[in-house]
Amino acid sequence: MNIAYLLKIIMLLTVLTPVAVINAQSSSSDQTEDSADASADFPFKSHYVEVFGQQMHYIDEGEGDPILFLHGNPTSSYLWRNIIPHVTEHGRAIAVDLIGMGKSAKPDIDYSFVEHVAYVEEFIRVMDLKNVTLVIHDWGSGIGFHYASRHEDNVKGIAFMEAIYEERPGMGALFEQFRTPDIGWELLVNQNLFVEQVLPGSVVRGLTEEEMTHYREPFLEPSSRKPVWKWPNELPLAGKPEGVVGMVKTYNAWLRESTLPKILFYAQPGALIGATQQEWFRLNVKNLEMVDIGPGRHFVQEDNPHGIGRELARWYQGL
Repeated sequence: MNIAYLLKIIMLLTVLTPVAVINAQSSSSDQTEDSADASADFPFKSHYVEVFGQQMHYIDEGEGDPILFLHGNPTSSYLWRNIIPHVTEHGRAIAVDLIGMGKSAKPDIDYSFVEHVAYVEEFIRVMDLKNVTLVIHDWGSGIGFHYASRHEDNVKGIAFMEAIYEERPGMGALFEQFRTPDIGWELLVNQNLFVEQVLPGSVVRGLTEEEMTHYREPFLEPSSRKPVWKWPNELPLAGKPEGVVGMVKTYNAWLRESTLPKILFYAQPGALIGATQQEWFRLNVKNLEMVDIGPGRHFVQEDNPHGIGRELARWYQGL
């Protein structure tokens, strides 16, 4: 196999595919005032807590019951920066950086889904968070759904967007390459493709250089990018990895039966949650409110943060 040639093809696919799909749905003239008002600033005080002997970074704003924000790959608490101010008058907004990501420590671990689950559950225990409302995205949704399914008595409600909620038969050639050992390592660790191409290509409005600088910061060295590489290998695709598939099936079954209050923010065209998935949620999930937040693909917090924030605050006050 000519690896160099294959890498060029994959790079081209990664740059073009997300943007082409988005542009078919939305032109620059469709960008909302809310997306134009998205700020690159991160004006929050940093806090740290020891979890399993490692420092986990979080921000902590407001007072009251905790509203816990969980990000996914390859982001951090920075993803929530424009949403958090909308809820701090109503509760205590806490956004944690997953282990190995953001400003949290980067220990020499496998960074499996199981390990991330353990770190977040221990974070909640160490912080003594009670009556938690989860606000979750991407792999943060997997962690949050799993936690809620096991600790429903400690969860007040769940707000989610672009969530991992089911096993899928596949996600196309690109993710197959991410899961191919040598090629995936080259793309995600050496080339930093997820940060440099997938992330900005999955935002309709485009990210500014200042925003990209924030997203790049935790992963400046190849040695820091193992979590970014590991996450695609943990996606529940076509029965693998078996352990993750089993966990996702378990919390999917719980999600369909739980009467906890839930709100889904979905975008057009979306990535993980498109029209077909939206219909699944309408038909299968109890006590669910659904909110269309307009143009967006995967990192919807960057396209309509204030719309999400206002609706999140409204919904939260009704819990």
